[in-house]
Amino acid sequence: MNFTEALHTRRLFFDGAMGTMLQEAGLQPGELPETWNLLHPEKVRAIHQAYVRAGVDILKTNTFGANGLKFGAAHGQPEVEELVRAGVENARAAFAAEVRDGFVALDLGPTGKLLQPFGDLPFAEAVALYAAQVKAGAAAGADLILIETMSDSYEAKAAILAAKENADLPIVCTFTFDEDGKLLNGADVTTALVMAESLGVSAVGFNCGQGPDTLVKLVPQALQAVDIPLVANPNAGLPVQKDGKTVFHIDGEGYAPLMVPFAEAGVSVLGGCCGTTPDHIARLIEACRDIPLPAPRSGAPCAIAGYGRAVDFEGMPVIIGERINPTGKPRLKEALKSQNMDYVCQLALEQLDKGAQVLDVNVGVPGVDEPALIEKVILTLQSITSVPLQIDTSNIEAMERALRIYNGRPLLNSVNGKAENMADVLPLAKKYGAALVGLCLDEGGIADTAKGRLEVADKVIAEAGKYGIPARDMVMDPLAMTISTGGQNARIDLEVIRQLKARNIKTVMGVSNISFGLPSRDAVNSAFFALAMEAGLSAGIINPNSGAMMGAYIAYGALSGKDEGCKKYVEYFADAPQMVAVAKSQGGAKPAAKGPQKEYPLEEAIVKGLTSQVENGVRKQLAEGKPALDIINESMIPGLNIVGDLFEKKKLFLPQLLVSADAAKAGFEILKQSIAKGASTEKGDPIVICTVKGDIHDIGKNIVKVLLENYGYQVIDLGKDVPPEEVVKAAREHDARLVGLSALMTTTVGSMEETIRQLRQALPDCRVMVGGAVMTEEYARTIGADFYGANAVASVHYANQLFHK
Repeated sequence: MNFTEALHTRRLFFDGAMGTMLQEAGLQPGELPETWNLLHPEKVRAIHQAYVRAGVDILKTNTFGANGLKFGAAHGQPEVEELVRAGVENARAAFAAEVRDGFVALDLGPTGKLLQPFGDLPFAEAVALYAAQVKAGAAAGADLILIETMSDSYEAKAAILAAKENADLPIVCTFTFDEDGKLLNGADVTTALVMAESLGVSAVGFNCGQGPDTLVKLVPQALQAVDIPLVANPNAGLPVQKDGKTVFHIDGEGYAPLMVPFAEAGVSVLGGCCGTTPDHIARLIEACRDIPLPAPRSGAPCAIAGYGRAVDFEGMPVIIGERINPTGKPRLKEALKSQNMDYVCQLALEQLDKGAQVLDVNVGVPGVDEPALIEKVILTLQSITSVPLQIDTSNIEAMERALRIYNGRPLLNSVNGKAENMADVLPLAKKYGAALVGLCLDEGGIADTAKGRLEVADKVIAEAGKYGIPARDMVMDPLAMTISTGGQNARIDLEVIRQLKARNIKTVMGVSNISFGLPSRDAVNSAFFALAMEAGLSAGIINPNSGAMMGAYIAYGALSGKDEGCKKYVEYFADAPQMVAVAKSQGGAKPAAKGPQKEYPLEEAIVKGLTSQVENGVRKQLAEGKPALDIINESMIPGLNIVGDLFEKKKLFLPQLLVSADAAKAGFEILKQSIAKGASTEKGDPIVICTVKGDIHDIGKNIVKVLLENYGYQVIDLGKDVPPEEVVKAAREHDARLVGLSALMTTTVGSMEETIRQLRQALPDCRVMVGGAVMTEEYARTIGADFYGANAVASVHYANQLFHK
């Protein structure tokens, strides 16, 4: 029986921790665990065998961090392929030694880098790093690929694509959420799992980060989000330091009963992560083995997602903002030709402010390199907003490039009933997991009857099914044709919507097309929009700046009972005069498009992450004679403080934090030049930061660096994998009163503790702040740190307190 068959016929059990077990076997602080596949294979196999004796079905290879960023000749380390091959062989040998059948999972962990546009690792390079591991693992005979401990859904997508493109093996993907159920980039459980399922993984779930008592709270949301089997590999609670060793507070006896609720709730595959031992897993298996396997689930909603927000088509109709489409918009055409991304971002932000939930993205202007431009626009938009995007293009190359770099699950507009078009588009939609808009047209054009359009809809849905795209992932467009050329056009669209609704097929429509060629179009558009929603329209592509259109939408919610207690209606119309003014000014799109580009106040431009506007705002205030330090104190720092406050309140997440920081940094560069012309060229207080010996994960460290620099500190970044002696040397040379240390893995916390010990001995007055995925406040205290930074903003607050800023 192969892994896929087993996954759907019986409960399966993963093993537990490898890193903490290797520490027990003698792994030294800063030593790379993966090297033991070659240096001490007998010890690695002994750990695997202990788990096999505990009864596991799946062994994770000791290859979690075996990527090209830290292995290979360039790093003075063994090659990735050699380590991966040995890792698979060691796991396979363990099953053989115990005369047991089982599955070997090629274990792929995070690279430790943040991907562009927020970090410095290109998406294509991330895919290539994982591809090298996948090729080696598949060649060595792995049974499945486990992508685990993912705190960034974009990196998870890179790993999944590498797995799909370089092997024909089942894929399991597990994410590491914080106690609020969020990833590093702000994605919640639904957003992350929907993306992974859409890309074709066999199972999805959780690992690391939390103990089972906390992690189990995420299961109900996961069960509603996806239909594929779920996996749970929690930690044995939170780590603490005891007698110089990392230990976890939940023992095997306590772990098993905490895992029973996972099995009873419907999680198919159970195991453990940091701190779980063969004893933990043996007791888990004993407690959960006889709990019946959950029945296959179906009925998860069709959902799309940006990197931080999911939208489904089950409740109120979804508002898709139509404004980023150059048709009939001369100013947008010029902006796209000149690659004026600020104007594109302005259109996006205006639509979101008015209630858009999804943004249509069409950059089809004659004379531009559409594949390159759509890629740039999507990356730019996804740097300022986490909402889903609708990729709107008929250019197949542009379509694939957009789908590949998109962070989340997009809505793809579109496929039609023409055989050539379906052959081009459907494979791409399947590969990249897009929900798909289907147009009711084919070689015969657009039928002039509801029956004819429904026949085309059936043809498109049936053909998509042949590619493995279910009907639930299709959103059909009946195609609104203007009533100025046919009095029955509106009736035909409404009939198509009703009949598709009766078959539980989702629908979408560019509503304003119904009034093309008529005056006072908003009157027709808003009335037709209301009729279409009542007929069952799932999503409307509209101009959310139109007061009449949004008014019809909000009123429909109240009239249909979908807006309970008319709460949204009352909230929306609380500022009635403003709404009326908006409606009057939006008789058509052209007047708004001709107006001047909106300029945000400097403080707000920082919050929104608009780099050009920040630069312009700084230059304007300088030209008006305002001193540079006043600009910093009255606009720049307050803007950053707002961003930090929103981040701590979980109203804004890492991507927006970094974009705002980059925008502020651009403003500071201009101000520095101005200050340099004066008498003061004094540098800020020095702070030394690094990732400790043996650890190459520098995401958190890099974020802290950016924020500290924005607050005027002189940051001495020693990089990653830094020995304690170098940290002490740098702190002494720069007379630093504060050092920041980062570590992601339990196996490198020992290096952090040793670094703190040496700092205390050499520089007793130097303060130390620490952070990283494995750290807790209690843990930080036990290893001698002065402060635990739960996030980058907290670390900045501590520095400001220390230096009295």
